Amino acid sequence: MNKLDLNGRHAVITGGATGLGYAIAQRMLASGARVTLWDRDRDALARATKELGPKAFSVVVDVADHASVVDGLRLTLAQTPVVDALVNSAGITGPNVKLWDYPVEEWLKVQQVNLNGLFYCCREMAPHMRARNYGRIVNIASVAGKDGNPNASAYSASKAAVMALTKSLGKELADTGVRVNCITPAAVKTAIFDQMKPEHIQFMLSKIPMGRFGTPEEVAAMVAWLCTEDCSFSTGAVFDLSGGRSTY
Repeated sequence: MNKLDLNGRHAVITGGATGLGYAIAQRMLASGARVTLWDRDRDALARATKELGPKAFSVVVDVADHASVVDGLRLTLAQTPVVDALVNSAGITGPNVKLWDYPVEEWLKVQQVNLNGLFYCCREMAPHMRARNYGRIVNIASVAGKDGNPNASAYSASKAAVMALTKSLGKELADTGVRVNCITPAAVKTAIFDQMKPEHIQFMLSKIPMGRFGTPEEVAAMVAWLCTEDCSFSTGAVFDLSGGRSTY
């Protein structure tokens, strides 16, 4: 593992109790940071915080609820008064069905978590970072937002919107010390696969020239670098982790 310099930094990671969020927390801790996990699953948060050790903290936050995000930031700042990095990792896939069969309530749920929840977190965190003239925001998008996966219209649409939001916010904060970027992984084998049909998983694998899924550790390595001071001239950018699937 390459050593990244996050000594003395504090990162908030949404969806941090499991999956990619948990792997990102591990990598950032290994690089010297403190982390605060935001997740709506209280029991999973308790387990994750215990496993990660004394430099990990947690706050129960439902990112799909704006009031919960506001309160979560207040509680976070009460225990650690500075947030240097925000990683928006919370997300859901939604069902794998044709668009004309997509349940409206499920479509709205995917957008509320993947897009609106990310907006709430960025909206509340940006003023804190602007006031200090320093910060790193990393949004987890997906190659599905570039290509559009069949039978995953809600997820694909939400991740395309995450990329556009990242570009807009990156430009809005470009005259400050706050950098905003996103990553677009191809499929990474985590518990989120439990929400998908086997045929959809196989479809995603068939599109990856490397012939394998990404690993949470590979995603975490890129996210951690994007949270360092070294990431100083990239903002509003989209960083690819697709095993060769997406090359633009």
